[in-house]
Amino acid sequence: MIEPVTKSDKDFGLLVYASSFVGYLVPLGSILGPLIIWLMKREESAFVDQCGRSCLNFKLSLLIYVIISGVLALVGIGFIFLAILGIFDLVCTVLAIIKASEGKVYKYPLTIKFIAME
Repeated sequence: MIEPVTKSDKDFGLLVYASSFVGYLVPLGSILGPLIIWLMKREESAFVDQCGRSCLNFKLSLLIYVIISGVLALVGIGFIFLAILGIFDLVCTVLAIIKASEGKVYKYPLTIKFIAME
């Protein structure tokens, strides 16, 4: 049986996604922010657990894509990919925040499943 998503669940789900913006100020903050909130609240809410898994999988995937683009920047083409990835990250994170406020888990595109979704 699916448990109803409470206002508190929505707020913490939204916070998981929004905390990834810390990465624009702190190195690896886009992973650490969601990770900390997910670890604190995953046992209390299935919704927050799913939001955390989804966000962390995306941010880890994005980190790999950025590293690859950084290597390609040495050849010259990686700068374009880095710019595209920055815009892609921003758009997907805003969409995830909107979905969480509606009580839905956002399924990020181009995500490698490092942490299994239950």
